[in-house]
Amino acid sequence: MQLISEQGQAPIKAWVDGVPLEQQALQQLRNIASMPFIHRHVAVMPDVHFGLGATVGSVIATKGAIIPAAVGVDIGCGMMAMRTTLRANDLPDSLASLRSDIERAVPHGIVSTAGRHDRGAWSVVPNSAAGRWKRLKSRYDGIEGRHPRIRTKKSPAAQLGSLGGGNHFIEICLDESERVWVMLHSGSRGVGNRIGTYFIERAREDMMRQQVNLPDRDLAYFPEGSAMFDEYWNAVDWAQEYAAENRRQMMDTVLQVMRTHFDAFATDKEAVNCHHNYVSRESHFDESVLVTRKGAVSARAGELGIIPGSMGARSFIVRGKGNPDSFCSCSHGAGRVMSRGAAKAKISLQQHIEATRGIECRKDAGVIDESPAAYKDIDAVMAAQSDLVSIEHTLRQVVCVKG
Repeated sequence: MQLISEQGQAPIKAWVDGVPLEQQALQQLRNIASMPFIHRHVAVMPDVHFGLGATVGSVIATKGAIIPAAVGVDIGCGMMAMRTTLRANDLPDSLASLRSDIERAVPHGIVSTAGRHDRGAWSVVPNSAAGRWKRLKSRYDGIEGRHPRIRTKKSPAAQLGSLGGGNHFIEICLDESERVWVMLHSGSRGVGNRIGTYFIERAREDMMRQQVNLPDRDLAYFPEGSAMFDEYWNAVDWAQEYAAENRRQMMDTVLQVMRTHFDAFATDKEAVNCHHNYVSRESHFDESVLVTRKGAVSARAGELGIIPGSMGARSFIVRGKGNPDSFCSCSHGAGRVMSRGAAKAKISLQQHIEATRGIECRKDAGVIDESPAAYKDIDAVMAAQSDLVSIEHTLRQVVCVKG
C-alpha cells in the first residue's frame, strides 16, 4: 500500500503496488481528498482508473455530505455468481448453442435511442420479472412523481432481467475443481443511469446557486440534512435494490436455459450478489459515516465477493479480510488501462481472437474495447490487494455473453 499525502488534503492510501496509476486518475484522487468532509483518508483500489468526477476504484468515506458522482450513473452495478453441481465433463465439446440460447433468452445490448432496436429490453415482460417489478413499483412511482426528469421512455420493468452493454457480461466458468459456475455482471440499467445523471446535475445546480468553489464541478455534493440529500438517498437506495433484483432475474433466466441443455443439476449455497457502485452507511474507526464505493466491493472479514477479470482472463471468488484502512473494501475487477477509443485503435481483431482462444464468445470488432489488453493484468491486481482479500475460488471462462 502506498501513502500519498499533501498539505491541505486528506491522505490517500492506494493499493497500487505493481499496477499502473495514471496521472489523470491521481489528480482526481487529489481533488477528492481536498473535499472538507472526507473521513480519515481516501482508499484506492488496484483497478483504479479515471472516471466522471470520482475515480473508478475509489472508496470514499464522508461525514455530513454525499457526492453523487462518487457512486456514478451505473448505480448498483455489481456481480452475481452461483456454483452448480455440474462439472466440466458434463459440458459438450461445442458450447455455441448454449451461448446462442442465453443470448436469445436474456435481453442484451443497448436500446436504440430511436426505439428501433430493443435488444436491451423485453418486448413482453415475463411474469417472473413482472412479479419482481410489482414489489419495486410503488416506491419508484413516488420518486418519479417528485422528480419527473428521471422518467424513462419505457417502464423500468422492461429492463428488469436484462444485461446491457459495455463491460456487462454473462459467463459460464469452471473453478479449480472443474465445477461449473454461472457468473454475471450488470446493474440498474437505464433507470439507474437516469437517476444518477439527474442527481449529479441537481448537485451541480445547488453548488452553483450557493457559489461553492469545487476542484471539479462533478464533485458537487448534497449536505446531510438537506431535502435533496434525503431525496437522493431514497432514489439511490431504490436503484440499488432494482440492480440486485435485475441480477437475480437474469440468473434465474440463465439457469432455466441451462436446464434445457443438461441433465438435472442443482445449485449450492455458494452464491454471491454484491454491488460495486453504491453507497451505504457504515461504521469505520468508531464513527458512523457514508461510504461510496465506485468500482469497489465490500470485503468485511469473512464476507464473500467477486473480482472478475476481463474477457479471456481469470476471475476470483474472494473472502474479505476486513482491512480497516481500505474501509473493508477490495477491487471490483481488473480496471482499464486503455479508453474504449484507444483500445479500438490499438488492439487488432486477430489479437482479440488469440486472447479469447478456447472461449465461446464474440470475436468481432464490436467487442475489441473489452479485449483483455484493454485491462490491467488481473494477477497483478490480485497481488496488490493480498492484504484485503483471500482467494476462495479461481474461475476460468468457457462461455462469455457480451451486449
